[in-house]
Amino acid sequence: MELCLGTVQFGMNYGVYNTQKKDADYCVKCLDYATQNGISAIDTAAAYGTAEEVVGAFLEKKTISRDKIWISTKFLPNILDNCEQKDYRYVIKQNLEKSLKTLHIDYVDTYFLHSSRYAFREDILEALSYVQKDGLARKIGVSVYYPEEALACYKSSYVDYIQAPYSIFDHRMEQKGIFEKNNMGNCSVDVRTAFIKGLIRLGIDEIPEYLSKAKPILKQLDVICEKTGYSRIDLAIGYIKRQKNIKHLVFGIRNLEQLKEDIDSFGKVICSDIFQEIDKVFENIDTDIVVPSLWKRKGD
Repeated sequence: MELCLGTVQFGMNYGVYNTQKKDADYCVKCLDYATQNGISAIDTAAAYGTAEEVVGAFLEKKTISRDKIWISTKFLPNILDNCEQKDYRYVIKQNLEKSLKTLHIDYVDTYFLHSSRYAFREDILEALSYVQKDGLARKIGVSVYYPEEALACYKSSYVDYIQAPYSIFDHRMEQKGIFEKNNMGNCSVDVRTAFIKGLIRLGIDEIPEYLSKAKPILKQLDVICEKTGYSRIDLAIGYIKRQKNIKHLVFGIRNLEQLKEDIDSFGKVICSDIFQEIDKVFENIDTDIVVPSLWKRKGD
């Protein structure tokens, strides 16, 4: 498993409190630091505000050669809903070409569909496969949210990559066998949401009222941290790192200090007994806590 730097927070306000994005130069500095310190994968998306532009500015500097770095981006969500089937290939290719121009590269290593429900649409998956045939994407895949979507991708002859949520509190994919090689076939898997949109980084008093259900869960995690001597970030990353069939752990940062902390935590070796306890303690956390799209903010 390798780290992959996610860039949503480079292109738009993001996190539990929709934290203000940093300026582009600072974000490029973070990408420079990451790629000079062992991270050779970057994940972005057309829907992440100006994130592709930031990544493009970094790539244009050519501080790392293209063949040494893995780049993924995502097709804009939902835009095929109002298209006729005969236009799918054209719209997908047109959008990827726009992303490539923004990124200042000739191809992406993986092009994901951002609409997870398209995992059940073989006609769309077939249309997506043509950007692979055209050499614009090495692999194609779907960014999924639920195990059923991941399993649908595994059954498709077109999909060879998925990106799925997985964290110390969110065990749904593991429980449904999504990371088992006999289920995956030839499909690769990246995981995201390791820090649950920044929730794991918050102090108890910083947790907003609409996430009050998370307070006792984080307190339980703090007890384990105190007992073991590891930080929340150590355990959050270590929990994922133990899965041997995951290719990339996609993670986001708010600043350079967090990036340094995450790289340090990824290098730590943690006893498996600790994770056995975590599996029991956090076995059935409510989905509306671990899936940010289900959060019900005040006023929603």
